[in-house]
Amino acid sequence: MDDPGSTVPRRQLGRYLRELRENAHVTVVAAAKELEWSTPRIWRYETGQVPMHPNDVEAMCRVYRATPETIQTMRALARETKAHGWWHSYGEAIEDWFKLYVGLEAAATKIRKYEADLIPGLLQTVEYMTEVIATNHPDLSQAEQQVKVDVRLRRQRLLARAVPRAPYYDVILSEAVLRRPLRDRSAMARQLDALVVAGRQHNIKIRVLPLAAGLFRSADTGTFTVLDFPTEVREPEPTTIYMDGPCGAVYLDKPHEIQTYEDVWRSLGERALDGDDSRELITAIAKEMTHEA
Repeated sequence: MDDPGSTVPRRQLGRYLRELRENAHVTVVAAAKELEWSTPRIWRYETGQVPMHPNDVEAMCRVYRATPETIQTMRALARETKAHGWWHSYGEAIEDWFKLYVGLEAAATKIRKYEADLIPGLLQTVEYMTEVIATNHPDLSQAEQQVKVDVRLRRQRLLARAVPRAPYYDVILSEAVLRRPLRDRSAMARQLDALVVAGRQHNIKIRVLPLAAGLFRSADTGTFTVLDFPTEVREPEPTTIYMDGPCGAVYLDKPHEIQTYEDVWRSLGERALDGDDSRELITAIAKEMTHEA
């Protein structure tokens, strides 16, 4: 399987090639005939469904009479689409459908997440993620479970990276997430303490939706993530909504879908505690866990 982490540059390249073709007043049929390719092949390239070899990109650019500078730029972008992300080396430890998300996560400039059930993976302590993974994958050996822990720890580097700049991580947690304990109450208290520390980082914002807040818009939506991408490019990658489950994932990026989730996010934000009050509540629940241990 092609490395899905290259999806963002791949789609950007496809848009650039389509733009070049249209500006040259060349139809897909005419381009396919000139290149001796099938029309579906050009369509797959223009929609970013498959990676491209730099030589194929150059062949298309020459048909569209692109400048030498443009050709070199397009070749460089094609090489980027074939670059493997770090997650590629973990093979079957990451489900194929999740590899796409990890790639998008790595490319995002802002990640907004509403979590209804668990501490988000990017903020989990080793103790917390170990129990979650063991519970979700009881049939895996301890070594196989450890590889999944390693993957999650590697993902967490995203929030501390310097180049490119770490994304802004804006999280709203249902209070139920904080009160759902691990078997070891002390470990859960340490997880909550870690949340308080994380929420003080300049690029991380953690808010709690208290149970007393009642219903919010589309309360049956469940956990979801909103990914925003760099805007200082010619054709920005569209905001993408991500949701997953035990059998796969859903990606939404149509304007009306994005607007629906923006409305849900706004409703959540109106009912969530601010950062300071959220830290106070998290600290109070951590103390309760410590006393119960």
